[in-house]
Amino acid sequence: MQVQLTNRQQHILWATVRHYIATAEPVGSKALIEEFDLGVSSATIRNVMGVLEKSGLLYQPHTSAGRIPSDSGYRIYVDQLITPSLRDPTRTEALTKEVENALQQRLHWEDWSLEALLQGAAQILATLSGCITLITMPQTTTVQLIHLQLVQIEGNRIMLIVVTDSYETHSKVMDLFTASSETKPDPGVIDHELQIVSNFLNSHLRGRSLLELAKLDWSELDQEFQRYGKLLKNSVAELASRTVVANATQIMVRGVGEVLRQPEFSQVQQVQTIIHLLEEEQEQLWRLICEESDVEEMGKPRVTVRIGTENPLEPIRTCSLISSTYRRGSVPVGSVGVLGPTRLDYEGAIAVVAAAADYLSEAFS
Repeated sequence: MQVQLTNRQQHILWATVRHYIATAEPVGSKALIEEFDLGVSSATIRNVMGVLEKSGLLYQPHTSAGRIPSDSGYRIYVDQLITPSLRDPTRTEALTKEVENALQQRLHWEDWSLEALLQGAAQILATLSGCITLITMPQTTTVQLIHLQLVQIEGNRIMLIVVTDSYETHSKVMDLFTASSETKPDPGVIDHELQIVSNFLNSHLRGRSLLELAKLDWSELDQEFQRYGKLLKNSVAELASRTVVANATQIMVRGVGEVLRQPEFSQVQQVQTIIHLLEEEQEQLWRLICEESDVEEMGKPRVTVRIGTENPLEPIRTCSLISSTYRRGSVPVGSVGVLGPTRLDYEGAIAVVAAAADYLSEAFS
């Protein structure tokens, strides 16, 4: 979401979010004057909060109440306002170190089973973050490519067929051209190109895991075959997801009791739907937190933050989910995340998830 805010508007939005996270009470100008050194009058703060409300970043739960952040307000806070100039970077560094120390001191890889280790890690993160912690069991086997074939089937459609080292066959049908495409090569030309691309991919990719293929830079294909690149990337990513879900999808869940005491979860029905998701619908949740981000920072997986209605699963659309992958070498094998109300300490939760993902990646590598 691109919203251009002045420096004053940024600071007042930042202060509003911080105050609401700490108190769970609607925020008024008086509270901001007392808690933050904003250097402006109460009237100015009210005016700015009115502008932020019109922009959809704040809203009033009741006419006479103060304002609270919307999902869009939290998104601006996470994307634009958690910066070194507006936060305390030493706090993030301290949290990261606290997570690393707790995991190193309390987990004993040589003495415990894998499941017990991840359960222990989940409990540590739940205690430190105050959120529900989710850690997926690692995929102990990586499905590898034995053979790949691209076949023209009808009209502008082609099929990707993949055979894996477990001798399972997976397929995906794709539209090669849109209805508005001006030029469509002769079917004979397409058949010839598909065979060349299939041969090229088999010679370069045989024996590699589908998870690796899903993250390849397909732009390396010769320019003549660029139109196949995006289709292949998206299709292989989908096939990789299917093959991984076929394996164990167990999620270690800790910290439920503490989070459900938060005021946001006062309605019994809402609590029941979240508990049902965590206990009975783990495959849906697994698919969500194991989605791999295309964006990486300095070679490490990015921490993904889904706020409120950005979550596709209905039971957690009043929550925020922060997750990242942990890896064995360059291959993602599992995910770690925290789930809590949208009124979340985002700086702390992001730092905790990032530190845990780095620790687990180092341990598994």
